[in-house]
Amino acid sequence: MINRIFDFRGAGRYIFGSGSIDRLGTEAAKFGRKALLVLDPALTDTGALDKVSASLGQGRVEFLLFTDFVQEPEPTQADEAARRAKENGCDLVIGLGGGSAMDLAKAAAVLVTNGGRATDYIGVELVPQPGLPAIMVPTTSGTGSEVTWTAVFTQREKKAKGGINSPYLYPSLALLDPELTVTVPPDLTASTGLDALCHAIESFTSLKANPLSDLADREAIALIAENLPLAVTNGRNLKARENMALGSLLAGLGLANAGVTAVHALSYPLGAIYGIPHGLANAVLLPHVLNFNWPADPDKFALVAELLDQEAEGLSRREAAKLAGPTVSQLMADLEMPEGLEELAIPADALETLAERAMALTRVLDNNPRTMTRQDALAIYEEAY
Repeated sequence: MINRIFDFRGAGRYIFGSGSIDRLGTEAAKFGRKALLVLDPALTDTGALDKVSASLGQGRVEFLLFTDFVQEPEPTQADEAARRAKENGCDLVIGLGGGSAMDLAKAAAVLVTNGGRATDYIGVELVPQPGLPAIMVPTTSGTGSEVTWTAVFTQREKKAKGGINSPYLYPSLALLDPELTVTVPPDLTASTGLDALCHAIESFTSLKANPLSDLADREAIALIAENLPLAVTNGRNLKARENMALGSLLAGLGLANAGVTAVHALSYPLGAIYGIPHGLANAVLLPHVLNFNWPADPDKFALVAELLDQEAEGLSRREAAKLAGPTVSQLMADLEMPEGLEELAIPADALETLAERAMALTRVLDNNPRTMTRQDALAIYEEAY
């Protein structure tokens, strides 16, 4: 029974398919003549930049390359990108890379037209007006940033993470070419894929889930569970890469519309304080949060286990729901991922501080299906250690 009003949003338009990067120039020309191209620095010497440059040239779209940022970027780096775009007369922004490149590109697009600094807009719906047209081109299957309304930044001096959350951050176009992901190394394929799985499971079980986000998330969970091991084992398996790109896209839609839950609240301090990559932090905590959350909605968590390809025939819904966390743990073991905070070099005496920092993220925790106290958070960190 649907007992509340909901809406559903995403990028303005979607193009998906192997070889679709060749259409970037034609599509970009519909929005502008000079683009700020925010490129993941790791892609500078790869074929991805060559393909983008050739396509933009065919569309007669000039571009200004911006690579001066780190993974999980600082807000000041978005400020600098916007400054260069404005000084050079850019009328379009393209983000090419993983979540860091796309988040920075989305933020730069709104900073050009709104002025100010990125830190001025960290929060919810603080951006006054639309930004420049923005095209997002992911090269990993993980964050779903190409279809979300969020740009996340790390303020390392403050040891804090925060996001700009605004409908004006939805890209004008999301262009997904799975061929761009085939060279992603196995460890990064695994961590980004688990990040996408986390987004799908969290938004599927969140208090803001709705029938449309559920459709996207159910398909995302099934696609990722089946194809992530294949993509990690053989990165040139294009079918697996296509299914992972689609799964990440669908998980991003679920994330954008239903939000995330306690996994993200608990993972943010790991990134802010200890620099743990976001996808890896989420992956390590996901099974333990599932172990905590399942009693809040056994039917949904049982379905999560089944979508993960866990055999539940003959089990009660509660018994099946209990399998969700262990099934994710087994997947992580199969992918040879770190399975505990100790493996990430987190000090044992830091857990109290982590729990305190996590509890400050009330907007995310309010979306969790089960009420979480500080002691609960500490217990999850201890279990995950």
